[in-house]
Amino acid sequence: MCGIVGIVGHEPVAHALYDALTVLQHRGQDAAGIVTEENGHLHTRKGNGLVRDVFEQRHMLRLRGNIGIGHVRYPTAGSASPSEAQPFYVNSPYGICLAHNGNLVNAEELKRLVIQQDRRHLNTTSDSEILLNVFAHELGRRGNGDLQPNDILDAVEGVHARCSGGYAVVGLIVGYGLVAFRDPHGIRPAVLGVRETKHGVERMVASESVALDALGFELERDLLPGEAVYIDRSGRLYSRISSKRAGYSPCIFEFVYFARPDSIIDKVSVYKARLRMGDALAEKIKRVRPDHDIDVVIPIPDTSRTAALQVATRLGLKYREGFIKNRYIGRTFIMPEQSMRRASVRRKLNAIDLEFRGKNVLLVDDSIVRGTTSQQIIEMAREAGARKVYFASAAPPVRFPSVYGIDMPAANELVAAGRTVEQVEKLIGADWLVYQDLDDLVKAVHHENADIESFDTSCFSGCYVTGDVSKAYLDELEAIRSNSARAKRDAEALAEEYDEADDEVQAASGL
Repeated sequence: MCGIVGIVGHEPVAHALYDALTVLQHRGQDAAGIVTEENGHLHTRKGNGLVRDVFEQRHMLRLRGNIGIGHVRYPTAGSASPSEAQPFYVNSPYGICLAHNGNLVNAEELKRLVIQQDRRHLNTTSDSEILLNVFAHELGRRGNGDLQPNDILDAVEGVHARCSGGYAVVGLIVGYGLVAFRDPHGIRPAVLGVRETKHGVERMVASESVALDALGFELERDLLPGEAVYIDRSGRLYSRISSKRAGYSPCIFEFVYFARPDSIIDKVSVYKARLRMGDALAEKIKRVRPDHDIDVVIPIPDTSRTAALQVATRLGLKYREGFIKNRYIGRTFIMPEQSMRRASVRRKLNAIDLEFRGKNVLLVDDSIVRGTTSQQIIEMAREAGARKVYFASAAPPVRFPSVYGIDMPAANELVAAGRTVEQVEKLIGADWLVYQDLDDLVKAVHHENADIESFDTSCFSGCYVTGDVSKAYLDELEAIRSNSARAKRDAEALAEEYDEADDEVQAASGL
């Protein structure tokens, strides 16, 4: 999962891009990058780390220009190498920078075609670079010197014809403006914002509406599935819906976990969706365990708070904050390696003993993926003196890998894969475990004012909306996403960082 942003303004946009990326930091903590354009010249800063660490004042001063794009990243299948920080750039047939959120399921086939047929070079293992080169090739086929808006929109049509998967993209074409587009199923989110200034209209594209809010942009609308928009340097907007549009099926896990609660995605309030998740979960608890002996409901900070409060309200129980979160530890779900996630849980959370001692507690979390975090939190609750520890998930069992841009790992690393609820209950050490039903989750997220036709629920149901995800592909993905493969890539990335740092030291020393 990643966060993207693009702005066409009438004043310098670097600090606005920085602020937007900070707001979108929850979508990726591995790397960050910004590219701006000034009179045909690109200014770039990107690297591994949080936004606040990648960008120092000296970098911001160099990011001149009134148009730019930004990206925060966490790797799903690729390397954590600094070379894979986005945005990416190509200089042929035009200067193009691109930032991408999602995952292409036909990346290997595309890679072969890009190299052998399109005669383009790839320098990383990222499918984002593949997507950039596909777009560049399609733009080269249509552009004839001076690009017209229809040339750019036609090129995106060509991308949709060749690429399969979930993707939301923002790109900068040097000398022309900003382009953004969303996959034909609308799996990955993208919103469009507008702001009136004394100098004229400014426009913005971002992964979530909170980025617009932070900068004073008005949420104009969502990019539609298969839609491409081109914003020229004066802020004029051109758009087109692709003939390849295949439905309206956003990823439901955005609403469960990834998106901020104050975001509105596809006309659905994430906050209200999570309230409804809590309602449905409470009703299930009443139905399957009417004689429960729960004393208190305690959320696992932060994502589950909204649902947990509603569970407590519906059950007529006390709601208490039993865990205090260290704000300086990242989201464990999107940490790049299992050992890091395991070690960080106790550094991130600390139990308040008096809220647990002698009580039967119901812990509520947004979901259970690997089970490692849940197991340790239950252990912490018992150590704090809980008599019984019940566990509720606001989402159904995660039994299948996600292939559209979320790091739901290999199936053999998912605690619910191939296991019954009772087996998971025993494995994580809960006295009782309850999951949300998938039908109830879908009803909770869906809203009558939204145009959503269905949801991508593949990590729960195993049904992949693009229709081209084979067992062979999943087996290959499992090998790439395994802990051992990831550890090897991380070690290589670390070695690359050391080499770069050593080169900088030698250059500074004149060696």
